[in-house]
Amino acid sequence: MKGKPFLYELKSTVKMVDSNEQSTVIGRTEYLDHANSYLVRYRAGDNRQTEAWFDESAIEAAV
Repeated sequence: MKGKPFLYELKSTVKMVDSNEQSTVIGRTEYLDHANSYLVRYRAGDNRQTEAWFDESAIEAAV
C-alpha cells in the first residue's frame, strides 16, 4: 500500500502558511495514517538558520 503522492520535490522552495518565511525542502517522509511531512531549512525571524518538520498543510509553494 502506497501513501499519498508528495506535492513538493526535494530542493523545492516553499513558504510557511502562517509566517510566509521561505524555505527549501531538504527531506520528506510519507505515512499510511498521517499527512506527508517535509523537512525544511529556513532562516527564522531572528535570522538564525534552522530546520524543522512540517506537515503538507503547513507549507505551500513559494511564488
